[in-house]
Amino acid sequence: MSTQEAQHTRKAAESGGAASVVAPVDVEQAEAALVEHYPRLVRIAYLVLPPSLGRNRRVLTAHALVQRSLPRRRTAGGGEVAMPVQRRPEDAVDPGYAYVRGRVLRQALEAGLPLWRRAWPKRAQLPPLLPVVWGLRLFPRSGGADELALDQRMAALSGAGRAAYVLRCLERQGDAEVRRMLTAARVADPKAALAEADRIEAACGVGGASLLESPEFDPCSLQARPTDLMRRRQHAKAALAAGVAAVVCGALLGLPGGGWGPDGAAAPPYARNPVSEAALDPAKLRRVTPTAWQRSSRTDFSVWPARGGLVDDEALLRRALAVWARPGSRVRASATPGTMPGPPMGPPQLLFAGEVDGARVVLFHDGLRAVRYAEPEDGADGAALDFARTDGADTAASSALVVGRTYANVRYLTAPWVRGVAVRDLLVPDGGTRPLERDAAGVTAPMQSPATARDCRSWDVLEVRDGVATRVLTDLGELTPVRLTSGPPVKPVDVAGRDARREWARTACLLPTMRALGVRSVNSWRFAEQELPGPGTGTAVWLCTRAETWRGPGSRVLAQFQAPAPDTGPGEPPAAGAIAARVEDSPTCGTREPHVLAGVLWKGPGDRWYVLAAGSPQVASLATSGGVEEDAEGRLMAVEAERGTRVELTGRLEDGTRIDALR
Repeated sequence: MSTQEAQHTRKAAESGGAASVVAPVDVEQAEAALVEHYPRLVRIAYLVLPPSLGRNRRVLTAHALVQRSLPRRRTAGGGEVAMPVQRRPEDAVDPGYAYVRGRVLRQALEAGLPLWRRAWPKRAQLPPLLPVVWGLRLFPRSGGADELALDQRMAALSGAGRAAYVLRCLERQGDAEVRRMLTAARVADPKAALAEADRIEAACGVGGASLLESPEFDPCSLQARPTDLMRRRQHAKAALAAGVAAVVCGALLGLPGGGWGPDGAAAPPYARNPVSEAALDPAKLRRVTPTAWQRSSRTDFSVWPARGGLVDDEALLRRALAVWARPGSRVRASATPGTMPGPPMGPPQLLFAGEVDGARVVLFHDGLRAVRYAEPEDGADGAALDFARTDGADTAASSALVVGRTYANVRYLTAPWVRGVAVRDLLVPDGGTRPLERDAAGVTAPMQSPATARDCRSWDVLEVRDGVATRVLTDLGELTPVRLTSGPPVKPVDVAGRDARREWARTACLLPTMRALGVRSVNSWRFAEQELPGPGTGTAVWLCTRAETWRGPGSRVLAQFQAPAPDTGPGEPPAAGAIAARVEDSPTCGTREPHVLAGVLWKGPGDRWYVLAAGSPQVASLATSGGVEEDAEGRLMAVEAERGTRVELTGRLEDGTRIDALR
């Protein structure tokens, strides 16, 4: 007997036999009983089902009956019992199990009814929809001569007789309880069913109960064999011919409607209403004049003019809008996290339409999203569709959009207020910039994209000058470039100056960990400097690098420890900082919590190890516990420790608030 079945037998003897009001059964209670006693319930269904179904269908039907035996709502316990009766101790069972067992029993008996009755067929009489196994026949493992003889005798019984025998021998139920359960299962003559069970018990003796628990009747322990391979091949050929005929007929029926050529790779129309059609009409696209940004009180994507050599190509714009509304199977679509890829709610704004790197590209903006459509210039099938959130974009965040991307290069469409662009290798802090050409539409020449690099030997960023400041943008593989800044969270500034570039030179190689997150900006804040213990070890820098997303949640925070790094040779990138902690979706180092605490285990001169810790300027004291017990006033700590020591680091802010270290 299995563990679950033994547990069921023990539960069946725990409660008394006095009659009591039947408690209602919740769906959760019935589901718990079904999951706990699933093998036993499937065995009951398998034994009661008519053998004429064949062992493969009996197995699948037994599983199907049990899986759809949950109640739809709160119901009376014990199945369809109208009034409780006096029970023997061995008859008392869990109400949830009793209900599910009653449902399984009734469906198994219904499966044996003839289909030609004057009534609609029951669901149990039809082949199960689920579970389905293709190409295999499943059946329980074969038993011995005794199991085979019992199976043959049970096959000669009626469905009610098999149910009575199973309830009496497998479920250990008394005759009164068996009659009650058969009546609840709508058996017309329970006494006749018990008489049939008496005959088979007399033939099999007392060992019949143990035989019912053998692997011969276990539909959860199965063997698999292939189906008729020749017949399956014939059926596959017939299905293929039918599919080809359906495709040909569908194509012929679709010809008079004009096909879907004007809409390109879009799927067939799914709605016809004035609002949807207005959003797909190229003539109703919003187009901003080239000088609108000079008079507007805001400078963002909403004042970008329509640029490019194909802004008047109505056929291209129609295809782009149709694919946006209903992308077909030939469209490769992508969206940054948190961006809804649905159709526009009204006529969007046209930003660009032109030829870029062998493709026809269209850029739209609908107030919340930037959308890029691209199709091959040679007219080949397929298209690409990219979505990115841009809600709340300011002047810096709307300085550029990715307009073209090849394997290793990227092109940007710059804002109309951008006066100049250049390229800088972020890993060479003392290096200069390289000029980057732009055409009349504001599209830059191709530049190397670090988003696709396999190593971190260079990191080219785009510097855009708009007359107010010089913004530093980098590509992380999405439609909107990411702005890089430095300084405290409450007032970050654009990356400028030798110190900021040196810090970013050792931080840039950590940016790949922030790809495909929908990142809007990344700020790197030097929150502490610390003199390292030991002679001539120099000064270390503590940085908190925080990535903000367009959607709000999903931020990523890295605490870095940058010890003095040796000089590298020409062309060699500087050593990256050590990641002291990594946290996701945390307000630390942001405008809401502009403070941070981090620590590392550092190896100093002479193979001596130290616990180093540093906090932001608001931290007033530090404390360690665990492997090292130490308190320190101020926001810096250096304590000698053993290699591999693990400590808990905490701190106190100036107002007494406790702060935990990043992990």
